[in-house]
Amino acid sequence: MKIVLYSANFAPEPTGIGKYSGEMARWLVSQGHQVRVICAPPYYPNWKLAEGYESPTWRRESWQGVDVWRAPLWVPANPGGLKRVLHLLSFAITSLPVALWQVLWRPDVVVCVAPALVNAPAAHAVARLSGARAWLHIQDFEVDVAFNMGLLKGARQRRVVTWLEQRLLRRFDVVSSISERMVEGLRLKGVHEDRIRHFPNWVDIGHIQTLSRPSTYRAELGIAPDTQVVLFSGTLGGKQGLSVIPQVARLLAHRSDILFVIGGDGVMKPQLQAEAEGLANVRFLPLQPAERLGEWLGLADIHLLPQSPEAEDLVLPSKLAGMLASGRPVIATCREGTELAKVVSQCGAVVPPEDAPRLAEAVLALVDDAERRSRLGALGRRHAEDHLALEGVLGQFEQDCQELLPTPAVTRVRQ
Repeated sequence: MKIVLYSANFAPEPTGIGKYSGEMARWLVSQGHQVRVICAPPYYPNWKLAEGYESPTWRRESWQGVDVWRAPLWVPANPGGLKRVLHLLSFAITSLPVALWQVLWRPDVVVCVAPALVNAPAAHAVARLSGARAWLHIQDFEVDVAFNMGLLKGARQRRVVTWLEQRLLRRFDVVSSISERMVEGLRLKGVHEDRIRHFPNWVDIGHIQTLSRPSTYRAELGIAPDTQVVLFSGTLGGKQGLSVIPQVARLLAHRSDILFVIGGDGVMKPQLQAEAEGLANVRFLPLQPAERLGEWLGLADIHLLPQSPEAEDLVLPSKLAGMLASGRPVIATCREGTELAKVVSQCGAVVPPEDAPRLAEAVLALVDDAERRSRLGALGRRHAEDHLALEGVLGQFEQDCQELLPTPAVTRVRQ
């Protein structure tokens, strides 16, 4: 198949949508498909253009067998509200001619990843002009999140934007999302059942294993063998309610055997560092190399997964898959009844969002019960193996794409 992937975020971005779009494109190429990607220069999660991408602003490059076409975008230092909207619109405008150029290539499938939904009209147009099938993949319900978190406001504005969103969604041949609850959201937005697919974020369960020995990070960081590490790893963004972590660390400062490690970068990092000032039981580290992800996640005795209540069931944190694959228990802050709660309650603990005392109690309960930690971690690993393995998830996506085509695509060449 000839596939165009339209995703503002792409490799080598280490987290979020860029990570998953990169892995998907690389896997498809490994299966013998031709893949072109339309994306922006790498800038996430630091909200700063990566070194070497300042110019030329438009460029074409090869990345692990993928044909990558990059278009510039405006990157605000402090994203939020109108700035974030303009940020997304800038890429939609600059990438439009690049997208239209792909019509001459005659792709079989055009896949648009949202965010950013503003790219979806161009992706749909390219598919229709080239005779391809149009697939829209929803990583975040960005419209709902923007209004729920106050980034966009006004009842009238919400009605207009929601109406436009629904009309756009219904035009695609396939609309997918990453969780069952988000799939239900597509139904509520009027997408026909036959066009809906569940397309979860995956994890390389071969790369991330349950460590049977201490992580090499323990010795490198000088962490004592009897210290229990409570780890948050990922983008330090505003949709996650991360301020609860320093609050819990302060409540548990009397426990010298507990260390909170916050690993990652993002717009919230300076604020979190200020909130944790003076706490000896909190350590900040930058994002770690992808090739060491298994060791990094294995550093944890317990994973923390805070979530803002405004974003519940509108996003499902992609980092959850890696946490589960590591074979360590997870504590999530979310309301009962959400999909995140449904998954985590089977392999960890769920507490109300932004409730530091309850979260501290949950941390202590797991810290003081090694047998329960081991049992819950094993259940998480099994869930990852059964439902989130890379080969299974992307293999199903590949099959769904082939079934969309009017005639069978040329048999792929496995490498």
